[in-house]
Amino acid sequence: MMENLPPCPKCAGEYTYEMNSLMVCPECAHEWNPESGSEGGDAAGERVVKDAVGNVLQDGDTVVVVKTLKVKGSPSGIKAGTKVRNIRLVDGVDGHDIDCKVEGFGAMQLKSGVVKKG
Repeated sequence: MMENLPPCPKCAGEYTYEMNSLMVCPECAHEWNPESGSEGGDAAGERVVKDAVGNVLQDGDTVVVVKTLKVKGSPSGIKAGTKVRNIRLVDGVDGHDIDCKVEGFGAMQLKSGVVKKG
């Protein structure tokens, strides 16, 4: 374990901690590898996920569904205006890049193009 932990490169928070090989900031939920050369979230390989209106999404954001979505096995689906809290950005299948839990439906993946930051 490191004696003097570095501050968060994203928000400069001083309460960072180690989790396996990553450093984690509890204030902004940013995770990074301290042994890689780039500590910032602006690395060339990092992709940017945007919502339906162009806002940049991050892990932990709350989003609102902008159009009614059909869900297999559900007669009603997810209605427009449904709030989804604490999203996680992933490299999903077929453009589904948000991993989340929708109240009443459980864990699922959504496309960023059908939500807006809220």
